[in-house]
Formats: sequence, structure tokens, C-alpha cells
Amino acid sequence: MVRLPLTPEEVERGQRLGALLRRARGERSMLLTALEAGLSPETLRKIESGRIATPAFPTIAAIADVLGLSLDAVWSEINHSGDGAGLAGSGHDTIERLAS
Repeated sequence: MVRLPLTPEEVERGQRLGALLRRARGERSMLLTALEAGLSPETLRKIESGRIATPAFPTIAAIADVLGLSLDAVWSEINHSGDGAGLAGSGHDTIERLAS
């Protein structure tokens, strides 16, 4: 299976996701957060740094649960663009892309 290159919007959304998770984690240990979410610290580090810009939906859900974030809040934050407008496309199309 060939994975298509990420669009600039997807890269930006991944960076916003990483920033949100870093802020929410605060002083909490990356190791403990990752283990509680059922993933490796390296995976969490890559998501927080934006190197994994489109993590699987269950991964986002697990991290959000550990950090006490609602998925609605995560969705709202990562789809907020710098100009105050949401990303183009319907919410369903965008969530399918995020979940893939």
C-alpha cells in the first residue's frame, strides 16, 4: 500500500495536535503518559513533535483519555487554523482522514 504525501493542512493539524498534547501533559512524565495510553514513549514523542501528523484515531482517543481531554476539545483545537477558520471539507471527511 502506498501512502500519499501529507498535505500542508495535515502537517499543520499534526503540529497543532502535538502542541495541544504537550500543553495538556504539562509536567507529567512522557513515559508514564505513554504507558498509561498503551503506546511507546517514542510514539508519543513523535506525535507531540508533529513527526506523526496523522495518528490513528484510537491512539488519539487513548492519549486524550489519559490526559483528561474530551475528543470534542481535541477536534476543535486541531481544526482551528491560524486565520480563525476551520479546515476545508466536511467534518466527516476530515475525521475519516484523521482516523486513517
